[in-house]
Parts: sequence; structure tokens; C-alpha cells
Amino acid sequence: LQFLIVGFGVLLMAGKFLAYLLTGSTAILSDAMESIVNVVGGLFSAYALWLSSRPKDKEHPYGHGKVEFLSSGFEGGLILMAGLAIIYQSIQRLLEPQALKSLDYGILLTLGAGLANLLMGLILEKRGKANNSPAMITSGKHLQSDAWSSAGLLVGLGLIWFTEVWWLDSVVAILFAFVIIVTGYREVQRSINGILDAADFEVIRNLLGIVSKNRRENWIDLHNLRVIRYGPNLHIDCHVTLPRYLTVDEGHQEIEDIRLLLTQQHEQSIEIFIHADPCVPTSCKICDKQNCPVRSEPLRELLTWDLDNAVSNQKHGL
Repeated sequence: LQFLIVGFGVLLMAGKFLAYLLTGSTAILSDAMESIVNVVGGLFSAYALWLSSRPKDKEHPYGHGKVEFLSSGFEGGLILMAGLAIIYQSIQRLLEPQALKSLDYGILLTLGAGLANLLMGLILEKRGKANNSPAMITSGKHLQSDAWSSAGLLVGLGLIWFTEVWWLDSVVAILFAFVIIVTGYREVQRSINGILDAADFEVIRNLLGIVSKNRRENWIDLHNLRVIRYGPNLHIDCHVTLPRYLTVDEGHQEIEDIRLLLTQQHEQSIEIFIHADPCVPTSCKICDKQNCPVRSEPLRELLTWDLDNAVSNQKHGL
């Protein structure tokens, strides 16, 4: 699919440059320049998707999924550079405005390209979410952003066509460039967050919801929850407090049950490492286990696992 998108992008790029040659519009040229980013970024994204799908190996024990964040950052950087180049070109044209020609053909070509980008962007984002692929989602959102930018561009071109105020062409191109720059900045920021393993609170809340809904009395406490994303896969670390008198086999079974629960009910591919902690006297305040042989004080309050306490790196108590 990604190579199909790249081929599609090449056709759109050709159409946009044809529109520029027909009209001489800097605004249309800015749209065409962004199409170059789409094609180059699409090729890099295709490589990233191929590499991220490779299995784990000795050199990459967590897999190759991180390359998708690198792909997103690369594409975002290209978008930023394209935006700056458009501003530079537009300022030069603003100082020496030129009459445009064949704007009707340029508007029709831009309209067709915008609709095609919107359709393909929606398809690509949907496929990316289905496969939990950051690179595919980024490409899809970029195509949709390109489509909505084309819609704004069409409004500007229509205004220029009716008024014949030619310097508006450069103004429209500069506004278009700022939209591109904002898009590129967001993609670079998202890529950096992924590479630096920024917390994904939505995923953490989803995991906590699954465990809380199926909570057992032996699962006294859950803390130090960490989620790291490797492309479509999630690596999860956490600590679970268990009754200290359980045998090794019994403790292992409790941990295995948690692992199976999350892998079966969460929509993404998950790799889980759970560390078992023995309970301590202060755990009794939040433990509702019946007939406990080592309880030192009664239950005061069953702790609700939420985003604030689950990521904390310490056992909980009252």
C-alpha cells in the first residue's frame, strides 16, 4: 500500500507542477513543492515500514519498530524545510508581482489533487490505526493536511482570479507555508516524543481499565507501570504486589494471568515483563484479601489504580 501511495504522490506532484507551469502562480508552486516532500517522505516511510516489520534479533532485542518514529521525524523535517523555502520564494515574488494566466485550469487541477489527497489520506490513516503504525498514520495525516491546505489555496486562487490583484498570490503562498510549517513541527515533536519514550497516557489508562475490571484479591497493588512503543508493538514493565506467603509457582501463575489478560484484551501487540513484589505490613490497609494469615491490620480503603499512582515507582499504602 505504501508504494502505491508513493506512485500516487508522483502523479499528483506532476499534476501540481503542470498547474504551476500553466499559471505561473507562486501559491500553486508552494503546493507542488510540498508534493515533493510527500514523495520523498513516502519512500522513506515505505522503507521504515519494511524494516519495522522484521522480527527481533540479537542486535535488536526489542525489534525494529523505533525506525517508524525516525521516519515521521524525517518527513516532518522535510515539511519544515519546504515551508521555509516557500516563504523565501513568495517574498521574492511579492517584491515583483507578476500577472497570472490560465487560473481556471490551475484551480481545476488543484481541486482534483486536493480531493485525491483527502481520500488517500483517510485510507492510509485508517490502515495505520488498524496496524498501529506511526509511520503510516503520519503519512495519512500529512496527506489530509495537504488536502485541507489545498482547500484554503483554492479560496485564495479564486479571490485572485476574480480581483486580478496579483500580489495576493504571494500572500496566499506565505499563509500556506505557515500551515505547512505548523504541520511539520507537530510531526517532528511527535517523533521526538516517540524516540524519547514519552508516556502514552491513553494506552496506560486503557491497560489500567483492563486490569481493574478483572482485579483479583491477590493483586494487592500495581505500580511502576511503564509503556514503551516500538512501532506497532508495546513493551510494558510494571510491579505487582502479591501476598508474601505465596509459593514461587503460585506467584508465577498470578503474574502469568495478568500477562494473558492484557495480551488477550488489548488491541495492540504486547510484550510484558512483570516484577512480583511481596506485600509488607503497610499493604494491609489497601488489601481486601479474605482469610489472610499474615494480616496485621484491617482494610481501610481499596486503592483505585489510576494514572497518578500506577506510574509511581513505589508500593502504595495509606
